[in-house]
Amino acid sequence: MREIDYTLRIMRIEDYNDVYALWNTIHGIGLRSLDDSEEGIARFLERNPSTSVVAEADGKIVGAILCGHDGRRGCLYHVCVHEDYRKHGIGKAMAVFCMKALQAERINKVSLIAFRRNEIGNAFWKSVGWTFRDDLNYYDFGLNDENITRFNK
Repeated sequence: MREIDYTLRIMRIEDYNDVYALWNTIHGIGLRSLDDSEEGIARFLERNPSTSVVAEADGKIVGAILCGHDGRRGCLYHVCVHEDYRKHGIGKAMAVFCMKALQAERINKVSLIAFRRNEIGNAFWKSVGWTFRDDLNYYDFGLNDENITRFNK
């Protein structure tokens, strides 16, 4: 296996096209048309300007993590490393980058969501000591007028 020379840096909105293209190569990632649009990612990065990361190697972005917090808990989103660059510590290094950025903002806990069908991702997080929670149910709700009206009936 060849050695990979890579660098990490804070994600910028200028990275959007390359990061979005990378996301589209990843099996098991779920993208949303509004939240993951350039406008949606710009809003996320404005709110969390120093916590998201990209990895660069061979002149291109080969890994990315969207990372943010709500003032209490951090969350990692769309954690990915291009298939050709896996098994070189890039994913772990990006996660540490994000954890240190969260600590600098006095955030003491971080979580992530991985689809059940994402076997590679789930195996990775378990292997590096993250706790799988089976005592919670995760719910989400699309904020649009139709859903809010139906909820309010």
